[in-house]
Amino acid sequence: MTNQPATHGGAGVESLAEVLRRFAEERDWQQFHTPKNLAMALSGEVGELLAELQWLTPDESARVMADPVAGARVRAEIGDVMIYLVRLADVLGIDLVQAATDKLADSARRYPVEQARGSAAKAVDA
Repeated sequence: MTNQPATHGGAGVESLAEVLRRFAEERDWQQFHTPKNLAMALSGEVGELLAELQWLTPDESARVMADPVAGARVRAEIGDVMIYLVRLADVLGIDLVQAATDKLADSARRYPVEQARGSAAKAVDA
C-alpha cells in the first residue's frame, strides 16, 4: 500500500478511475462510496467551485485563472469535482466519455444550429 496516490499520466478517464479505485481500496473507503454519498460529495464540491466564482463579475470570472491565488483555488475545486464525478461513474459502471458523447448527440438534435445559434432559449422538447 502507498501513502500517496499514483500520479496520473494523462492516459484518460479510465486510468484516473483506476487510480481513484485503488486509492479508495487502500483506505477501505469503498464502503462509503455509495452512489448517494458520491453524488452528495460531488454536489458539495460543485458548490465550493461556485463559491469561488460567486461574486465575480462575468469579466472577472473569465480572468480568474490569471490570479495565482484565486486560480489555484478554482483549479483545486475543479479537481475535486472531477474526482467525485469519475468515482461516481466508476461505481455506477458508466462510461463517462460515452455518456457525454450521447448527451451531446441528443443536444445537437434538440438544438439544431440554424435554430439555436446565438440563442440561450431552452429547447421545448426537454
